[in-house]
Amino acid sequence: NVCLTQLGQLAKELKQQDCLQYAAFCNLAMARCEQTLFNAPGEALALTDAARLFLSSEKEIRALQAPGFDEHLQAALNCYSFAIKVYIEMNQPVMAASLCLELGNALKEMNRPGEAIVHFQRAAELQTQTPIEALLSMGEIATCKIVTRDYDGALSVFTEMQLMCQERGMQLPGTTNPIGSFLDIVAKCEISRVLLLMLLEPPPQKLLPEHAQTLERYAWESFDPHSQVTFLPENVFLLLQSVVMACQEKDTESLKSLQTELWPFLTAEQNHLFHLVVLERIAPCGQGI
Repeated sequence: NVCLTQLGQLAKELKQQDCLQYAAFCNLAMARCEQTLFNAPGEALALTDAARLFLSSEKEIRALQAPGFDEHLQAALNCYSFAIKVYIEMNQPVMAASLCLELGNALKEMNRPGEAIVHFQRAAELQTQTPIEALLSMGEIATCKIVTRDYDGALSVFTEMQLMCQERGMQLPGTTNPIGSFLDIVAKCEISRVLLLMLLEPPPQKLLPEHAQTLERYAWESFDPHSQVTFLPENVFLLLQSVVMACQEKDTESLKSLQTELWPFLTAEQNHLFHLVVLERIAPCGQGI
């Protein structure tokens, strides 16, 4: 205990002096002490503090544009991994998931979205008992896939999210539509999926049944005002339907006009996807992608 107190004090002083990596090493030593005392909560806390200090040190190095080999980032990744492992062994998946999200967000901010995906995926797996949180983590995966131009992958994630909402969300009596936050997520996924399908333009023979079913909802020939997509506002549904028709008819001018009309109803990410759809029509052969 005396050793832990001294290490804690030294870590505090080093942090105040902006010697972040040395403060992190002190926290690592504290974690080892806690491990020998079989104090798992203390070990996890010390590992988390060490991870955050190594991460802050890495950010400082990057801000100074100093040469480096990402050793502080690697140390942070190791500390986060050990802390997550300890929380899982303690049967605290919520704490483990929160650290996965923290690490994923840090990597995303450092322009490493491809690496962030693994940690958002782990968070979603740990959040099986809290579906809304799991869906938010999956949304982060989809965002990272869009940033890395893996549009097929993003489409798969949004489709999985929509299915999960319909399976896990409470539903309105007599309908298959979820309610509350699940309804908001379903609507967001629907719009993103339609835009991604317009961007990717998979040929009919490669169109998966779940995607074909989605596009059928927006086909004019099958339009039934009584069976339209009830989880989208009517004006958004009709505008999306016009987008699908304009894409099928390769009507770029109509698409540009629809882009302006839909802009206020879409998220920044969806507006980015719509912009790519328009670019693809202006400069085909994958240049928009």
